[in-house]
Amino acid sequence: MRSYILALGFLLITYFVKGQAIIEGISYDESKVPDYVLPELLTCEDGTKVTTVAQWEQKRRPEVMEYFASQEYGRTPQDKIAVTYETLTENRMAMEGKATSKQVKFTFTNGKNVVEAILLMYIPNNRKGKAPVFVGYNFKGNHSTTLDTTVFYSPSFYFVKSPDHPDWKRGNQMNRWCYDKIINRGYAVVTMCYHDIYPDKVEGLMEHSVSSLFPSYDPNSTAPDRWGAIGAWAWGSSRIVDYLETQDWVDLNKIAIMGHSRQGKAALWAGAQDPRFKVVISNDSGCGGAALSKRVYGENIARIIKLFPHWFCPAFQQYADNEAKLPFDQHQLVALIAPRHVYVASADGDWWADPKGEFLSVYHAGPVYKLYGLSGFKTDVQPDIHKPIMMDVGYHVREGEHDVKDYDWECFMDFCDIHFNKSE
Repeated sequence: MRSYILALGFLLITYFVKGQAIIEGISYDESKVPDYVLPELLTCEDGTKVTTVAQWEQKRRPEVMEYFASQEYGRTPQDKIAVTYETLTENRMAMEGKATSKQVKFTFTNGKNVVEAILLMYIPNNRKGKAPVFVGYNFKGNHSTTLDTTVFYSPSFYFVKSPDHPDWKRGNQMNRWCYDKIINRGYAVVTMCYHDIYPDKVEGLMEHSVSSLFPSYDPNSTAPDRWGAIGAWAWGSSRIVDYLETQDWVDLNKIAIMGHSRQGKAALWAGAQDPRFKVVISNDSGCGGAALSKRVYGENIARIIKLFPHWFCPAFQQYADNEAKLPFDQHQLVALIAPRHVYVASADGDWWADPKGEFLSVYHAGPVYKLYGLSGFKTDVQPDIHKPIMMDVGYHVREGEHDVKDYDWECFMDFCDIHFNKSE
């Protein structure tokens, strides 16, 4: 009876327009976007105007980094966590001989607790020299990305998903991982289940996350800048690069990170912190990712904090229904990646993620790219569907909903082709 009442209550505040759920407190009306003023990128806290790269890197950039560390994602611990690597499988004839597949178990430990994760790799066999690499998390386990029965289930699945859950089905999300096309383009791709690094559960499985390995670990901490799941996922992406640095087949100057949705948020934060990611790709990352928070369009801070409080640090809660008071916004996150390259992708049916707000973040990050002599967008007019912009920063909006499609991957690879070839 209680579940029926809750369901009925939800229906009373929810209806659908063009397939989008309209939820109380959520606006999809462009005319209702409030007047807002974005925090300036190139003005320091003391009023100094930034006119040189040195000023940006030495003074303004650290100020902007501090906002995201102290008030959105939490402060990344600097302690070193011991890790060992164990090769579980290696198949040099994967994908009908086009690729070598490899599975490597990461074992993180602080001497007391242990967290395990499995990295799945596909490396093109028909290549000249070292390979460029896409790094990205999957949502439903490595087994979800392929029908290959030799791919192991991710360690986290044994406590994150019940035995009868449909996510145990092999290949259940392989539509998001077009391995054939990636390998045919000459790219390697490495993926790990994001639950292995930090189980994405509101009710709390923090003891199974990498957070539990750090000396500062306290599941009851209310520190304003306490590390959240997005921060942990970003940290985990960098640990994947640590492993790639041990592999002689990897072109370390051509590593791209790609994240979708919540992992698009984590990819941007990883890219801001780790210069080893030469291209940073956000797909449908929305609120807390590429979209401007001050637009209050689609998912807003109040909604995301209510549903996913563990993603962010406690300090971020002060901006729920209070976006006007934000002293920073997501265009500054994009700008932190400069002079490396960033690509943001949207879907025209994904109003929840605010495609226009995602585009505008890249546009408003342009002044920092221009400091480096690089190209930002020339106009704040969002491009038409399937009309990608590929400069030193990039963007496209495709038709469809919240997902990763082959079209997205084709654009990501086109963008990487442009910028990775420049370094040869």
